[in-house]
Amino acid sequence: MLHDYKNDAFDIIIQGGQSNSEGCGIGPLAHPYEPHAEVCMMENDFTIMTAREKVWGNDAVGNYVLSFAEKYYYNGNLKPGRKLLLLLAAVGGTSFHANRWGLEDDLFLIMINMLKTALELNPENRPVALLWHQGESDTQNPVRDIHYKNLSNLVNKTRQVAGRDDLPFVAGNFVPQWYKENTEISLPIVTAIRDVCADIGHAAFVESDGLQSNDEKVGNGDIIHFSREALYFLGHRYYDAFIEIK
Repeated sequence: MLHDYKNDAFDIIIQGGQSNSEGCGIGPLAHPYEPHAEVCMMENDFTIMTAREKVWGNDAVGNYVLSFAEKYYYNGNLKPGRKLLLLLAAVGGTSFHANRWGLEDDLFLIMINMLKTALELNPENRPVALLWHQGESDTQNPVRDIHYKNLSNLVNKTRQVAGRDDLPFVAGNFVPQWYKENTEISLPIVTAIRDVCADIGHAAFVESDGLQSNDEKVGNGDIIHFSREALYFLGHRYYDAFIEIK
């Protein structure tokens, strides 16, 4: 229950976007994420629990926010007496184009309500980052200026609700294998994301060079999703970018 966490002071990390942010990576991982009592997660049904990898059938499923959180915790960003709360707002297959992440759309409003709920739990709770990975579904309408406006609006509104104009924003590139096979429709969207990160301030764009898809890792034909191992390293890249813009 939410009231069980009202005495905990949280650093809050917001994670939004679609499937590569939700986490769809499978395959072996040398050092799987180990749950820690100081790192919790809120899902989009507003339940809070100890953060952990999800399980699909017999497969553990990676999420880059977990390796980000691991580095945040072990590198001393979390001050004594505080905990970390990951707001897992991402939903696979979603887009601005399909009216899911605009300022009046359902998933954006859920993400904002998750943030408001977390902030209301304890006056000592504070947002520290907005992590975003999305855009593959928006290649159905690959217009740079439209995506730029939509993403800029999302970041600015989230910062407003967070009470931090300087809330760090980190976004990343698509799976290299999928991008290579879909460059023409991907380029306008990726360009928009890069440009938002360059223009909006306190933001960074993370490259995905060398990170494998599920297909490259386990041969299942899934080229659009990062493998579990790739998500682990993507989280490290997001963290390194975050540190540079703090």
